[in-house]
Amino acid sequence: MSLRLLLPEDGVAELMRSWPDEPRVFERGKAALDETVTAETIRGYVYRGCVPADEIAVVKAPSPSLSQKAYTTDGRTDRAKLARLYEGGYTIRLGNLQRVIPALAQVSQDVQAETGYSNYVHAFLTPPGNQGLRHHWDQQMAVIVQIAGTKRWQLWRPPVEAPMREYNESWRVWQEDFIPRWEESGPDVQVDLKAGQSLLLPRGWVHNPHVLDSDEHSIHLTFAIRERTPLWLAEKLVASAIDNPDFRRILRPGQLGGDGLDQQLVQARDALIQHLQGLDLSDVAAGVRKAALTELEYST
Repeated sequence: MSLRLLLPEDGVAELMRSWPDEPRVFERGKAALDETVTAETIRGYVYRGCVPADEIAVVKAPSPSLSQKAYTTDGRTDRAKLARLYEGGYTIRLGNLQRVIPALAQVSQDVQAETGYSNYVHAFLTPPGNQGLRHHWDQQMAVIVQIAGTKRWQLWRPPVEAPMREYNESWRVWQEDFIPRWEESGPDVQVDLKAGQSLLLPRGWVHNPHVLDSDEHSIHLTFAIRERTPLWLAEKLVASAIDNPDFRRILRPGQLGGDGLDQQLVQARDALIQHLQGLDLSDVAAGVRKAALTELEYST
């Protein structure tokens, strides 16, 4: 199981059995992943300019991410510019490394085979005594794999319930008093994540990661695991309605307003109920299982 490359046996068991809604820290030790994807491997992708510019973000708290022009030349990743930014205290995020590093592509595919969840891998390189992203929460479970150095994670319980896709994303529902309130109360959990450890970070948990040590560089991988939800199942159930020509008929402009719209909504709802009641769920289940193992871009 590729999850065993990210977590020890007890961590894999807990993840697969209960899918924790509280953060967990595990001693990963030196797994096969640590031998394949080393700090030098990740640094090499920065200092050799191997990651496409569209997959790179450069940020130094409390400022927003820099424009691509700050680290590209003629639209391509400029390794010298990235190096200077890192030396200036900026965190470098290398995104979607499962599209760049064959070993991580294999891990990503295997994790999906084990869980039915699509996933992606980001690397974060943070210089000593600095911070990239500030307080925010994400829409999926993350397994944080510390590769080098130590990073402090200040964590707060989810301020919103079950964020997914565009619903309850932190930047969409942000309130100006969030950070002052969190800092005044202090974190609910604080973790100094060291090389050889992994952190399970459930979706919705606010995190404020930073490097305290003025001499230590930090590198970690974030394996973001996109959980499936009942809404995903509902979408699969509805998707086959397109085979029915009644669902492909044109709605005229006059039917999209006033009483005409109300009537169309009633008809569509009733037709959808009839469609769902007539489905052979064993046939649908086969398609859903295949989608769980192959669908890459779905995100909770």
